Amino acid sequence: MANLQVMPVIKDGCAIGIKNAPSLIGALILWVLTIWIPYINVGTTIALCSIPVALSKGKVLSPTFIFGSHYRKQMGDFFILEGLQTMAVYASMIFLLFPALVLSYSWSQAVYLLLDKELNPTEALSASNKLTYGHKWTLFGIDLLVGILATLVIAIIGYITLEMDTTLGVIVIIILVLLIAPVYMGCHGVVYKQLTEEPVVEETIIEETVETAE
Repeated sequence: MANLQVMPVIKDGCAIGIKNAPSLIGALILWVLTIWIPYINVGTTIALCSIPVALSKGKVLSPTFIFGSHYRKQMGDFFILEGLQTMAVYASMIFLLFPALVLSYSWSQAVYLLLDKELNPTEALSASNKLTYGHKWTLFGIDLLVGILATLVIAIIGYITLEMDTTLGVIVIIILVLLIAPVYMGCHGVVYKQLTEEPVVEETIIEETVETAE
């Protein structure tokens, strides 16, 4: 089982996210500017979802990577996966919030597995459930702590800079807000890397191949 720990993941995730912040922010801006273009916007959205996978492999991204045509080829499986997840999570809300939260973290790696390992939607959900077993509280703690730290940093530094100069303060706050997304992506990249070091994913692929052959 992967040895996921909250603080080491956040530390490494912050380093990776800040290092790649210019490219990631550039990609987010390009996504916003082109979100109105039919069909293209599907590929760019899928590309954004794949960022933690690329970060987990140490890849250097260019902001224009989101326009890669190969992302659009995965739109069918991507929409099936998102539909299955959404229906199941909303259905689980009947039993109040906790089951929905557990399902969300159980399947949190599914989209990465679909895009990276080319598993089909059901295989990706199953593999994600196996990979995250025993790690859900850690994953929740990472998201919660990053959110709290980000809010505190923005509030404190924003207040100080606003007191010094309003314009400067607004600029600093915007920069800090833009850095949140790369940091989250960096943390998710670290988590994905550590979880997929286990043999569960490869075993799932091998089992599916054997079943298909039979």
